[in-house]
Amino acid sequence: MKRYPPFVALAVLAVLPLVGLSTYTMHVLILVIMWAVIGMAWNLLGGYCGQVSFGHAAFFGVGAYTAGILYSKFDWSPWWGIPLSIAVVSVFSLVLGFIVLRLRGPFFALATLASGEIMRVTAENWVDFTGGTLGILVQKRTWVGKTWYYYIILLIAAGTFLLVKKLIESKLGYYFVAIREDQDAAESLGIHTTLYKTVALCLSGALTGVAGAFYLNYMGYIDPFVVFGLHDISIVTIMIVMVGGVATYWGPFVGAVIMVLLAEWIRSIPGLGAAYQTLFGILLIVIIIFLPNGIVGDFPKIKRLLGLQRTS
Repeated sequence: MKRYPPFVALAVLAVLPLVGLSTYTMHVLILVIMWAVIGMAWNLLGGYCGQVSFGHAAFFGVGAYTAGILYSKFDWSPWWGIPLSIAVVSVFSLVLGFIVLRLRGPFFALATLASGEIMRVTAENWVDFTGGTLGILVQKRTWVGKTWYYYIILLIAAGTFLLVKKLIESKLGYYFVAIREDQDAAESLGIHTTLYKTVALCLSGALTGVAGAFYLNYMGYIDPFVVFGLHDISIVTIMIVMVGGVATYWGPFVGAVIMVLLAEWIRSIPGLGAAYQTLFGILLIVIIIFLPNGIVGDFPKIKRLLGLQRTS
């Protein structure tokens, strides 16, 4: 029975556009699925391999600018940025990993945070190549409606889910978990920790870069503050995984649904639109205190609290 839920969920999501949803509802669904992809990518590195990154905005932004520069400088379709971003962001991750993977714990987290800020400042000042603070605008949109964008990001999410699941259930996944639990013990057992952390970083970065390239195609505009934003990308990504459940398959989906819907609801309330990050922080504190493993990880506890599961 455990094999069926992913396919059932995919089937339900695949038919949603056929029931006549509004444009706004489709937009929210696209954002939810895109953030789920980013959350799954972060979870691969931070949840399963134990390398907590505060710099996934760097991967997201590099992927977005890969698609944007293809369009603005070479007059290619920005959709080519999705496959090309896999190679570009993987190379970027290798270079970044050579620097930051020498560090552990909070030092690694701070180094990744700095990488996102460095990329933002670089994109702001490299005006001839990136457009600077003016950003990149895609003037010729592929589709006016949102249905095809929805199916493309759904396909990316399904592929990401299957890839993460296969990796974690393989020998590589066991190495990731061993590194997360005790890196020194893993090294003593002959696991090449630097190699496998680099693999996790490259895979996580490439998947995040694909989401960034899709974002450029969907939104039609990017600038350094949007795609390299510490709060809007890196911190929100961590919150999605923390709320949904770290090191769980479905946690990023649940977290994305909650965070995106909550953000849309808060922004719709007059006077609270600018305070959504504060409310997000309060939500994260509550989750950490009462559900430290996230909603999916502590779902049995939630069922007991709601009286849906009998205690033995």
